[in-house]
Amino acid sequence: MTNKPATTYVVSIFEKPHWRTVLTTKDKEKALATANEIGDKVRVEEITPKVKKR
Repeated sequence: MTNKPATTYVVSIFEKPHWRTVLTTKDKEKALATANEIGDKVRVEEITPKVKKR
């Protein structure tokens, strides 16, 4: 199989003393738009699972 793992984007905002997840999506444009809308103290993480080799 040559299936490519799907990338997930997580938008988080910093609220002392922790990061709080606001949005989890597979759409990069939506994640970046949400981060821009929120403003400061925001991060967008890109998570791509590794392919298991047999």
